[in-house]
Amino acid sequence: QVQLLESGGDLVQPGGSLRLSCAASGIASSLAAMSWYRQAPGKERELVAQSGPIGNLNYADSVKGRFTISRDNAKNMVFLQMNSLKPENTAVYYCNALNRKGNYWGQGTQVTVSS
Repeated sequence: QVQLLESGGDLVQPGGSLRLSCAASGIASSLAAMSWYRQAPGKERELVAQSGPIGNLNYADSVKGRFTISRDNAKNMVFLQMNSLKPENTAVYYCNALNRKGNYWGQGTQVTVSS
């Protein structure tokens, strides 16, 4: 059974930083595309950053230069470093794993950017 467990969400002031973590079990993250999505209240879920199995990276335009996705395949973990956070980054952030067997989601972690 595939499980993705996110952590690291918090309340942070504008301009601050957070690091989200996603621990994967039941799946070899090295063979999957690992991504972070987010969903703000009243909005659709959107892709934030993606790390492909061959090292290719993809970011939403709104986070380029501020967010960095990384992975530790030995520990089956994926991270999202978020810098220069803005109020519009407030959302529930979800970890996603995609491989030939399926598309898997975590439960999400809340990020709130507010003064």
